[in-house]
Amino acid sequence: MRPPAERLSVPPLAQRLFSWRRVGGMLLRYLYLYKNSWTRLVELLYWPAMQMILWGLITKYLLTTTSVLAQAAGLLIAAVLLWDVLFRGQLGVFTLFMEEMYARNMGHLFISPLKPYEMATALVLMSLLRTLASFGGSGLLAWALYHYSVFDMGLPLLAFFLNLVVFGWGLGLIVCGMLLRYGFAAESLAWGAPFALAPLCGIYYPVATLPPWLQPVAWAMPASHVFEGMRALLLEHTFRYDLLFNAIALNVLYLAVGLGVFLAVFGVARRRGLLLQAGE
Repeated sequence: MRPPAERLSVPPLAQRLFSWRRVGGMLLRYLYLYKNSWTRLVELLYWPAMQMILWGLITKYLLTTTSVLAQAAGLLIAAVLLWDVLFRGQLGVFTLFMEEMYARNMGHLFISPLKPYEMATALVLMSLLRTLASFGGSGLLAWALYHYSVFDMGLPLLAFFLNLVVFGWGLGLIVCGMLLRYGFAAESLAWGAPFALAPLCGIYYPVATLPPWLQPVAWAMPASHVFEGMRALLLEHTFRYDLLFNAIALNVLYLAVGLGVFLAVFGVARRRGLLLQAGE
């Protein structure tokens, strides 16, 4: 029989399976990177601000010629800001993971008790923090420069934001799995994935604008339901609960697929010794 001190040193089953302490440790690791790198802090706001300024000027021009935009002055600005939520949600997951691969740190991390799903949890939480910072900063800039506040949408904005960032997480986890399996050969695909989906998401135009054979593909993505809901809110002053529930259901599916792909590829990488070769 083990001595009492030795028995007490064994962590409980729940802690062995999942530990918020380990997740918190990974979050602190990523936050310290931002504390000591002004370039990372600038990157959080630079690209969203550039997009918002560009499309804000386009919107000001179109307001003088387009009656639809005259009914909802911030339609394009809101679309740009919300599209950046999806992009930042995906970017926040895979860039941190890619930095670990560049540093050849994967083997070191997983020698510790850290579980792959704990790392995935830390990545999505850090992505949420980054996206909140980018969205908040660019939203305030839109208010200061164009006197348009995306926050006037109220609670529906929270629903739009959460659905887009979760969709970004699902895409980001799939990309992380591909990076782990194929290495940096998949990096270009990682950067291009959101832009490849953008034409199908109905960001600046209704899904009905697409060719009929592409519309079912567009409706299979949560972002399409979010942007259709945004237009209904701004143009018709109606919140479409059916679109919200469709987006939530699809997001559950995408997030489950993303996490499943990440964990499955991680298992293959561990068995084949790819964790020690990551970054080579």
